[in-house]
Amino acid sequence: MELKNKVALVTGGGTGIGKATSLMLAERGAIVIVNYSRSQSDAEQTAELITKAGGEALAIKANVGNDIEVRDMVSTIVQKYGTIDLLVNNASITKHIPMNDLESVEGQTWDELFEVNVKGMFHCARAVAPHMQEAGQGAIVNLGSIAGQTGLGSSLPYAVSKAAVHGLTKSLARALAPNIRVNCIVPGAVATRWWAGKEEQMNRLAPNLLLQRISTPEDIASMICSALEQEAMTGQIITVDSGQTL
Repeated sequence: MELKNKVALVTGGGTGIGKATSLMLAERGAIVIVNYSRSQSDAEQTAELITKAGGEALAIKANVGNDIEVRDMVSTIVQKYGTIDLLVNNASITKHIPMNDLESVEGQTWDELFEVNVKGMFHCARAVAPHMQEAGQGAIVNLGSIAGQTGLGSSLPYAVSKAAVHGLTKSLARALAPNIRVNCIVPGAVATRWWAGKEEQMNRLAPNLLLQRISTPEDIASMICSALEQEAMTGQIITVDSGQTL
């Protein structure tokens, strides 16, 4: 799919992988909607960077875990631009809890992580799907994690939520075919603000990876754009981790 002049919604689009993806989509000529829930200044700054470079972008607030807010956001976008062609389900949250500390995993933690990481992606996909179906084409990319493959991560509920994202991708690919393609990009360690304060740990990890480097947000963004463009692929779980899980 040619990305030029396509309307792209990037959830959590103001920081990290979301920001890199927003900027890269704009470089390819897409109209970018930078969604945020709390990072308003980051989202507005990202949109401003795009417009200053000659692109078109809009920052818009919505908590993806809230279906009503998602539907209102999509309605606002469609009223302004006529449709939504591309969706990057990037918004995610986590809580840092030692994997073996089961007693510290409360029901609220499960609810919060699944509300955003899993149900949020479903809410967004469901809201944009009718517009993509009407246009006869569309593409969705979900952001998974190697935590969902290995079972290791910042917390047990986070790892399980990302495994659910991988399953959601396959189910949506079946449900929305043949007009809408749904794929999942699965990052390993990425140098984002989630690593803030853990630079020493990251530096210890890098030499043990096959490629001996930590992925950048731009590495992941590039694969996201490729998945949006590739018209012969759906339901795929694609890992980008410098060989971390091999």
